[in-house]
Amino acid sequence: MEIKIISNPAEQECDILVVNLFEGEKTTQELANKYAIEEDKFEGKFGETYLLPTYGKQKARKILVVGFGKKDEFCPDKLRKATGKAIKKANQMEAKTVAFDYSGVDFCFAEQFTYGVGIADYSFDKYKTKKDKHVETVYVNANEDAVRRAEKITKAMKVSRDLANEPAQYATPSKLAEIAQGLGLDTKIYDKEECERMGMGAYLAVAKGSAEPPKFIHMKYSTPNPRKKIAIIGKGICFDSGGLDIKPASSMLTMKDDMSGAACVIGTMTAIKEFAPDVEVHGIIAACENMPGCSAYKPGDILTAKNGKTIEVDNTDAEGRLTLADALCYADELGVDEIIDLATLTGACMVALGNQAAGIVGNDDNLVKSVIETAKACGERYWELPMYEEYKESLKSSVADMQNTGSRWGGASTAGLFLKEFVEKTKWAHIDIAGVAYFDKAQGEFIKGSTGAGVRAMINYILK
Repeated sequence: MEIKIISNPAEQECDILVVNLFEGEKTTQELANKYAIEEDKFEGKFGETYLLPTYGKQKARKILVVGFGKKDEFCPDKLRKATGKAIKKANQMEAKTVAFDYSGVDFCFAEQFTYGVGIADYSFDKYKTKKDKHVETVYVNANEDAVRRAEKITKAMKVSRDLANEPAQYATPSKLAEIAQGLGLDTKIYDKEECERMGMGAYLAVAKGSAEPPKFIHMKYSTPNPRKKIAIIGKGICFDSGGLDIKPASSMLTMKDDMSGAACVIGTMTAIKEFAPDVEVHGIIAACENMPGCSAYKPGDILTAKNGKTIEVDNTDAEGRLTLADALCYADELGVDEIIDLATLTGACMVALGNQAAGIVGNDDNLVKSVIETAKACGERYWELPMYEEYKESLKSSVADMQNTGSRWGGASTAGLFLKEFVEKTKWAHIDIAGVAYFDKAQGEFIKGSTGAGVRAMINYILK
């Protein structure tokens, strides 16, 4: 899809002209005012739409009126969602050209508009013989610099969404490594033997049950005299069966998405080189599968992480924190200023926050608050969870330094405290995207499937 900036979208020849309606007001189009408002009493409540033909009276074949709701409640998030709804409607109608003539919006809407267009226009039809229909050209009067910047980010989101939507037969650890090597960055791939020499006993234990070899991926974007050095780590479990503590079949169905954190990191790194910030960025993924093969690690096993701490395996389905433990140790030794990890880590976070927000914890209040603010500004929601020391009681082991799981109560916070044990000298934040990385049905501007969670927030945070 191409977004074209023009001065007067209302006069553009197109299949659909999209106009907005605030409750109690009128649109910029008299045709819409006459038929939608006066005759059919369309009120413009947020999320409602009204479609009418123009009867050859103007250049657009049809007008789509999108309800913006009450003007004093309207915000950038609502604009993004309304735009996404319009694009979805246009795709359903197989429209090729769509012009947006928004009026009465009292904030710069270019960025959220572009996110709405890019997110809603996405589909994963790689394996379909009949491909999905898409709008080809969008016309709008908006700030071009902001549009082009947001376009790059939505393209990075598409990379992330495609990867997490791929079946595990394709998105293997080796495939992630291959993709990472093709990004044009300084990239090092560590195999099993190299990880053994580095002492990554927690990560390698998880990988033992799979025929797919583990791949530890380190991508690096460098710049002269960086003002900051940041490492972003993505959980890279390419398929999670639960290991010997195997998941029920219904819970395993979407476990191809357990590498959504890794997909976020790869998507982010695809855009970083193009933006060329004066920030050094390290993208790190400990990629493997968690399978119940004949060599699989077992409940009761004692593992030694890269920093020498020992872990008693209480449950093999708490594998993500084990792979992250060694990845965090590795990042902590790089001399970076900050580490941010993203992971589909706990069902407990989903219980606490549902699929409307990701949970975040960290060892530095300023970092956590800055990430939350950046996410909010670009349309993602992060909610800070507590990491009270009392939660650590349930992680105690009688035979090792700690267990890999604790009580089911406060599970997301307990997982954060576990991870904290592997960051000794660097500012760190952990983002649990379990509830927001993958939707089992269409929601808002998103279709069913991967959402590219974290990409907007990470790119904007790095650029900020």
